Amino acid sequence: MTVTKMIREFRFGGAKLPDPNPQMDAEQVRSIYATQFPEIATAVLTGPEAVGDKLVFRFERAIGAKG
Repeated sequence: MTVTKMIREFRFGGAKLPDPNPQMDAEQVRSIYATQFPEIATAVLTGPEAVGDKLVFRFERAIGAKG
């Protein structure tokens, strides 16, 4: 049996976003990426999901209606 460390990856829309710092929790990563992608601030964070050797977190846009 071998143990391998899984790498975190964040996804938003079609973009794969690298982990800026493995010591940060997912909410801290959200704060960093929200400066580049403002929609991430209100997006729903899902995951982690194991995909191969990665733990994938997804930022999914909040869907709402103006009215």
